[in-house]
Amino acid sequence: MTDQRKRERPEDYFSDWKEREALAESMIPQVGGLARNKNVKCYIYGRSMVNKSVTDLMKIHRYVRQVENNEISEFETAPVIEAVCNLPLGPGHIDVGRLATEYYDKGQGDGLDVKDYVAKQLDFLVNSKQKPIAEPRDVVLYGFGRIGRLMARILIDKTDGGASLRLKAIVVREGGAPNDLVKRASLLRRDSVHGAFQGTIRVDEERQSFVANGNEVKVIYANAPEEVDYTAYGIHNAIIIDNTGVWRDREGLSRHLKAKGASKVILTAPGKGDLKNIVAGINSNDIVDDDTIISAASCTTNAIVPPLKAMDDEYGIMTGHVETVHAYTNDQNLIDNYHKAERRGRSAPLNMVLTETGAAKAVSKVLPQLEGKLTGNAIRVPTPNVSMAILNLNLARETDKDELNEFMRNTALHSSMRKQIDFSSSPEVVSSDFVGSRSACVFDAKATIVNGKQAVLYLWYDNEYGYSCQVYRILEQMAGIKYLTYPRDHTGPL
Repeated sequence: MTDQRKRERPEDYFSDWKEREALAESMIPQVGGLARNKNVKCYIYGRSMVNKSVTDLMKIHRYVRQVENNEISEFETAPVIEAVCNLPLGPGHIDVGRLATEYYDKGQGDGLDVKDYVAKQLDFLVNSKQKPIAEPRDVVLYGFGRIGRLMARILIDKTDGGASLRLKAIVVREGGAPNDLVKRASLLRRDSVHGAFQGTIRVDEERQSFVANGNEVKVIYANAPEEVDYTAYGIHNAIIIDNTGVWRDREGLSRHLKAKGASKVILTAPGKGDLKNIVAGINSNDIVDDDTIISAASCTTNAIVPPLKAMDDEYGIMTGHVETVHAYTNDQNLIDNYHKAERRGRSAPLNMVLTETGAAKAVSKVLPQLEGKLTGNAIRVPTPNVSMAILNLNLARETDKDELNEFMRNTALHSSMRKQIDFSSSPEVVSSDFVGSRSACVFDAKATIVNGKQAVLYLWYDNEYGYSCQVYRILEQMAGIKYLTYPRDHTGPL
């Protein structure tokens, strides 16, 4: 097709909507069956199609106009998905949106019909026996607070056929109330910020577990990591995700490895000492098989490192200041009360609280070339989630707002960091619009300020869910999960 497709309008918008709605509805069992039965997961320009509603699928189609400056419709993706379903594929991740665009809009079909074109493009997956991982890997969440519960939601959502990662247990402190299990399951079921859990949860008090979308998750009570015998719960070679923040150095986190059935540890906080601080998509290739303990850094470090790397690669960063406007956290007080840290004892819902952040210094653990070039500070504000990082950068060469925004748009949509950086050009977005964002940050193009070699960038980030998605990406890499993907320029999940 040509750009004429952008100018076409249906004679009847409502009839057109109902037709596309029916097509989207037909996709749900198709993509669901591929995920459950073949471990083949479908995407549209990086947006997962699995476990989505009809309206969600239609919104994902509309998103493509931001990437290709053109529409993609259900009329185009439906035959592509049907062709995918009819192929004997092995496990993989397939971006059917890019397949459809390449065939219909970019003229790469070379005279082939849709079925033959899809078969040609996916020939590397046909009859493939290559699994993303040899055997499913057990995962344990040590701690069940804000990050722990969101990690549980992500792991359960991505279980599909159960061939990769399986959430087997959560570990919490002893001494809970008699109905402790019910209360913890309820906190997973309902969330004031992120909404209701998408699925069903039942509590099995006799087995000391809860069952979420068919996943039985044991609830283990312990006061110290080394106390737990995971093998007694049928858990082996488990990756422990420590989201308590109690231990942040190698010595403390090594206590997890003394537990029977545990083999590796991921810390969901900045690591101290010689621990590797990993930001998914940036230095995650530093993870090697011998690593037993790594840190996923902080939410703010994850938000600022990808755009800092992009800007340094393209323009060179001489110096800069990072100001974080951060949602309040559980570490602060609801009302004025004693707190060991300066200012944090004042009421979080009533005040802006000036505080320190180590994110700027932590950048050098991921991007050593920026050591000593950045300063940072933070303001905690009365919102429960979604934060903003403001990067005030002095560059090595001049640019302008349009050039910088276009560079960041291409980086967000087409580079290897497209899972880390998202892009927004809307003049109306506010913080609540980014609740549930899966990216490490969202670049706000409308807010960009450029004056020669000085640039100010504004980055939104869901400091809870977006960060949890980054942790999950590290988890997959640490587990050794590798999917065959289309487009072929990926070695991991889309």
